[in-house]
Amino acid sequence: MKRAFVFPGQGSQAPGMGQALAAAFAAARDLFDEVDDVLSQHLSRLMFEGPEDELMLTENAQPALLAASLAVVRVLESGGFALGRHAAYVAGHSLGEYSALAAAGALSVGDAARLVKRRGQAMQKAVPVGIGAMAALLGIDIETAREIAEAAADGQVCAVANDNGPGQIVVSGHRAAVERAVTLAAAQGARRSIMLPVSAPFHSPLMAPAAEIMAEALVETRIDAPLAPVVANVTAAPTSDPAEIRELLVAQVTQMVRWRESVQAFTAEEVEEVVEVGAGRVLAGLIKRIDRTLPAITVGTPGEVEALIKRL
Repeated sequence: MKRAFVFPGQGSQAPGMGQALAAAFAAARDLFDEVDDVLSQHLSRLMFEGPEDELMLTENAQPALLAASLAVVRVLESGGFALGRHAAYVAGHSLGEYSALAAAGALSVGDAARLVKRRGQAMQKAVPVGIGAMAALLGIDIETAREIAEAAADGQVCAVANDNGPGQIVVSGHRAAVERAVTLAAAQGARRSIMLPVSAPFHSPLMAPAAEIMAEALVETRIDAPLAPVVANVTAAPTSDPAEIRELLVAQVTQMVRWRESVQAFTAEEVEEVVEVGAGRVLAGLIKRIDRTLPAITVGTPGEVEALIKRL
């Protein structure tokens, strides 16, 4: 079966994540210990026990989600899974792209953990708390969302940050501009608009300082050709070129996550099943909204892992 493995981004974290997997499998425990050692932090304890407010911090949530995803991959590998053979493509939503690249062997686990920790810190520091914001505009299409963002900017920054699927667009930028976008969206027939509980305006031009930091970090990081092509957030197209991957990871900090088009790329490549790996079920839900004919499953619990191993 031609599969794509996808990896969740920030927002899927929750206290208790990875705990059942660690209790059931030595391979998962080893992965969590490895990430803890690399970061010199008891990240796994924070994942398992909380507190939630500390886990929700960007600099903790991003490596926690990476660790949860890669623990699943390690357990699958201990059961005979080989990414190049059992998955034809990988992709990740925002920080999930780092999980995808590590799963595919383009980044080492240690380098991926250090990068996402640095990424989370850089994104948090790029804009003072309270200056930026993000909002989900529900029930409008991408073209309308772009028009709304442009009109709402009014000399500030307001940009489309995530094209998550039909009728689910996220805008990001200066708080006042994003609030104007919410008002304009209502006038354009949006079903609902929600200010998101995030601490920074991710995937907008305001993240330029973070992009510069990541450019410096990525120059110093070895990137190998992945075992399966990664469908990149910025292009919504598959690539296996390490130089291009490095450039796209930098661009990703300030540019839109093209998730709807990434899923459509799977369909164009005749993918038969998409497997969401790690914490939560957000991406599987989005995939079903984008293409109801494309089967999507989640693999994060011991039972789900064992069920997939039996099918390989």
